[in-house]
Amino acid sequence: MTNTKQDRPLDGWRILVPRGGPWGDSVAASLRAQGAVPVVAPLINFAPTTDQAALDVALEQLAAGSYDWLTVTSATTVDVMFAHRAVVPRTTRIAAVGETTAAALQAVGYEVALVPAQDNSAEGMAEQLIALETEPRRILALRSEIAKPVLSVLLQEAGHDVDSVVAYRTVGVPVTDRIKRDVENGRINAILITSGSVAAQVREQFPEIPDETLLAAIGPRTAKDADKAGLPISVVADTQTVDALIDAVSSFTLPHAADELAP
Repeated sequence: MTNTKQDRPLDGWRILVPRGGPWGDSVAASLRAQGAVPVVAPLINFAPTTDQAALDVALEQLAAGSYDWLTVTSATTVDVMFAHRAVVPRTTRIAAVGETTAAALQAVGYEVALVPAQDNSAEGMAEQLIALETEPRRILALRSEIAKPVLSVLLQEAGHDVDSVVAYRTVGVPVTDRIKRDVENGRINAILITSGSVAAQVREQFPEIPDETLLAAIGPRTAKDADKAGLPISVVADTQTVDALIDAVSSFTLPHAADELAP
């Protein structure tokens, strides 16, 4: 039985996926299932932390069961954990800041105990953890060099013992000339904007994005970051999940048969 247009609402779409790794692979698979051609072009990657020794010690203590909780505030932290083969014992529960981060953790085999119900932010995560844990706990907060230690500060103020450790630095990854051309001449019909760092790279690497190219943000917070970076977002997913992001894109019709227009 052939698929109807209804089953494959993104037939003919070429969609840029801005992150690689297990997360990028799973997003690409979801897009293919809807009929789209995913173009995986990682715009950001992680570079080693400037304090590798502190990270090594933290990951050793984590594996030894020293922590009650591990907080993970980005999918990139998951890439770092995966690269270091980080062991999270059953006695340590993992809190993920949002569905994207939770999905990235699950994609590489980690179990997630907590995702903030409403507010997918450091504040939202702190609020839920503080409500859940009335006794002081030992918490490892892995974060990016550019992230403010909001979560650690809030948890410490609530009486928890927090080790805030920089896991990585975020760096931009230059795309190939081919992808740059494809974006500029409209062969890419949509670009998924999955974080503030991705938004900044899209702005920097693609100064000439055609008006009809759909820019889809994974949630209100990312949309706000994109706005600050000067990106005109076309659609914002209702919830911070990949499925919601893909649904948001599939509610649009393909702007034009871009392949016919490309030189």
